[in-house]
Amino acid sequence: MQSEYVDIAAEIFRLLSDPTRIRIILALREGELSVSRIAEVVGKTPTVVSQHLAKLRMGRLVRARRDGTTMYYRLVDEHARRLVTEGVFQAQHTVDDPQHGTHPRTAQS
Repeated sequence: MQSEYVDIAAEIFRLLSDPTRIRIILALREGELSVSRIAEVVGKTPTVVSQHLAKLRMGRLVRARRDGTTMYYRLVDEHARRLVTEGVFQAQHTVDDPQHGTHPRTAQS
């Protein structure tokens, strides 16, 4: 497929290929959180989380809001949440049922 959308989709998948960024997206599923709260949830320092959030922001996956000295982040829309959720479900199937999605003949070989 010759489309700029394919290139942009690949860039989005590159952004989401980092485990910390996936954890950040998962943390933001329920709504807006401060950087320090996201850091607590994902088990990283606020500095590390801020660096990842900057990349997610450049990729237009998250949006920031300042309240005094505190930065709050939220998902731009539901697309990133759905992509990450589906990826986690796929991983869960792969781990819990290694033959998930295989053809019955190939599963026996």
